[in-house]
Amino acid sequence: MARTNFDQLLEAGCHFGHLKRKWNPAMAPYIFMERNGIHIIDLHKTVAKIDEAAEALKQIAKSGKKILFVATKKQAKDIVAEKATSVNMPYVIERWPGGMLTNFPTIRKAVKKMTSIDKLMEDGTYSNLSKREILQISRQRAKLEKNLGSIADLTRLPSALFVVDVMKEHIAVKEANRLGIPVFAIVDTNSDPNNVEFMIPANDDAKDSIEVILSACCTAIAEGLEERKAERADEKAAKEQSEEAADAKPRARRARKSDDAPAEQPAEAPAEEQPAEEAPAAE
Repeated sequence: MARTNFDQLLEAGCHFGHLKRKWNPAMAPYIFMERNGIHIIDLHKTVAKIDEAAEALKQIAKSGKKILFVATKKQAKDIVAEKATSVNMPYVIERWPGGMLTNFPTIRKAVKKMTSIDKLMEDGTYSNLSKREILQISRQRAKLEKNLGSIADLTRLPSALFVVDVMKEHIAVKEANRLGIPVFAIVDTNSDPNNVEFMIPANDDAKDSIEVILSACCTAIAEGLEERKAERADEKAAKEQSEEAADAKPRARRARKSDDAPAEQPAEAPAEEQPAEEAPAAE
């Protein structure tokens, strides 16, 4: 069953591309026609690509891996933050920190610095500082939270990247390609799809277009997480059953041994002394 349909995408405006003079020839297979100088995207192909991308995202989530969502353009920020949070995935909606993937250990140090500031606030050290120091640390903490707060739980490199606009997020796409991380992306008619493993041809500027595509993908991710949860529960139940069976075997063996042991014979009562026979009297 398709996760979206033609009518949904049409209503959301996913078919509107860019001006003809701004197009990228690599997007030609996904362009249906031109109208009033604007390219129209073939939504039948968009539906197929959404299903393909959603299935791949579902398998990644099912394996317990993380997908990093990236969208720093104004109209996509809130939608990406909401959808990524709903499936407990990291996201970047502010400026992309250069080297976030290729220099990941440095980014992790910045996140740990944010954690150390939080500890200062909790253990009372923070209150012993001067007002100026408190102000400086607070500003530093706010800046770190704004840029890196959404990836605080990302302890290792993500297994996939989901990008809303590959032209705007070209640095993120290059870093992912360099590390061999698969890229999922909404690709408009002015973008190059060659650096994207799972491309979704659609309007990447309209809020409704971004939302309908992200909803389909995040629903698939949620399904993958639920299946993983169910599998782990089944594995746990199977493990408990095997442990119970293993414990039951020694008990059965001990019970069988006790049944096979010979019963103790009661001690024989001492024989009663027979009176001695009287000798016959002499005649």
